[in-house]
Amino acid sequence: MDSTQDDAQVLWHDMLTLLAKKKVGPSTLAMLRSCKVAPFDGSTITISTSLGFARRKILQQAPIIEECLSEAAFQPVGLVVELSQAEGPQSVETIAQVTSEEAGLMSAPDTTAQHRRRRAVERARSAFADSAQDLAGSKLTFERFVAGEENMLAFEAAKQVADGENKGYNPLFIYGKSGLGKTHLLRAIQNYVVLNDPSRLCVYRTAGEFVEDYRIASNNKETSARSALSNNYQNVDILIIDDVQNMHTAAGSIRFFFETFNALTARDKQIVLAADRSPSQLGMGDSKFDERDTSRMDSGVTVSIQVPNYELKLNLINAFYERMHQDSEQEHVAGMSGTISEDMRQLMAERSGTNIRVIEGFVQTCLMNATRKEQKGGTLNREDIVRLANSKWPNGQRTVSVGQIQKAVETYYDVSHSDLVGSKRNKELMEPRHVGIWLSRELTDNTLADIGKKFGGRTHATVKHSISWVDATLKEDRIFLDRVETLKDSIIDKG
Repeated sequence: MDSTQDDAQVLWHDMLTLLAKKKVGPSTLAMLRSCKVAPFDGSTITISTSLGFARRKILQQAPIIEECLSEAAFQPVGLVVELSQAEGPQSVETIAQVTSEEAGLMSAPDTTAQHRRRRAVERARSAFADSAQDLAGSKLTFERFVAGEENMLAFEAAKQVADGENKGYNPLFIYGKSGLGKTHLLRAIQNYVVLNDPSRLCVYRTAGEFVEDYRIASNNKETSARSALSNNYQNVDILIIDDVQNMHTAAGSIRFFFETFNALTARDKQIVLAADRSPSQLGMGDSKFDERDTSRMDSGVTVSIQVPNYELKLNLINAFYERMHQDSEQEHVAGMSGTISEDMRQLMAERSGTNIRVIEGFVQTCLMNATRKEQKGGTLNREDIVRLANSKWPNGQRTVSVGQIQKAVETYYDVSHSDLVGSKRNKELMEPRHVGIWLSRELTDNTLADIGKKFGGRTHATVKHSISWVDATLKEDRIFLDRVETLKDSIIDKG
């Protein structure tokens, strides 16, 4: 490499470092890293890409790129972006992390099949160009995920998928109740791929967004719209669908999804799914998911994220506390400099609920209150934390009825009301019946005798037995604990 080429590489690297600190999307940075850099002529940097879409996107950012180039070179530097035509095998020196398959495609002769594939991928990147834009400055990374016993399997599986280490994790299905970190892991996968392996096209969609994409294409008068949508989705390398349960009544979208699912898995492309319940539970009730659908979702690796115990809640609180201090200093946010003692953070863990998003908000509220009290010469004390915790997780408001609880249990376990309150004692009915009685004791002010009457005239002793059974099982079975907490939260949210 001659000196002008070496100067160009060093200057380009410094420019990328400066650009990363500005508000430029990760997808743009990924495109810039994949470009070939020509020798530096002293006033202009010339780069080339074989993708027309990438050239257009880079030119849109040319002013800020030239600003960073000039800052790195200590002199005005212009930018020229060329559309290259591969002329045969050649060595391409860039600082990009590109797979051997992608490098081969970039340098190989432009055969018809390769041209079609490249154009298909380019169209898919164009269609999903916005998918990674909102990752700029994202804090949903693996580094910021707090791992513990309850979520470690999901955490490790997500990292392997992001690295492309284990092809057996396909599909990866993560489930657990709302607020436990599923979306954080899905976005962390996308974030990692966009920043570390831009040759792979990683697309994140909620089920609602996926259904809307299908609805718009299906209603389009152009007959090719659905075909174009299908081609776009089938040309991604990693497809991530969040909140899959929200697709359960959209029969057309489900059929389209599994057409995409089959096409991607046939080409060894990765699929990642997340829901608030397991694949088998997605097919319960009036769901349009049939057994074939749920078995395909369950055909790879299925892992649950369980509700956090005290130890994980304390780790979360400590992590949020430290990061909020760091973020407030880096982002110059006032009102977040207060101190919360270790004893008080332990009390926060004891008093907090299980929704991690709410716990994070709780820490922020406590930190703001600690800052205000210190400004007045005080400190955050036990009474403050108890008061703030009660405002987040009120215990005294009992507005849920036994009927509401029974309906929720019947829907969740897919059992009829007559079976739930009836005399049948088969195994499939005992758990929902016990759970319904336990939740009625937890969430209402009814006496045990009143609860027994509303569950088919059961005796006081029978009701106590159900409550004791649930209490014991909650301590022994964390998956059961997760189910009960999910059901409890859904009842409280609707109540």
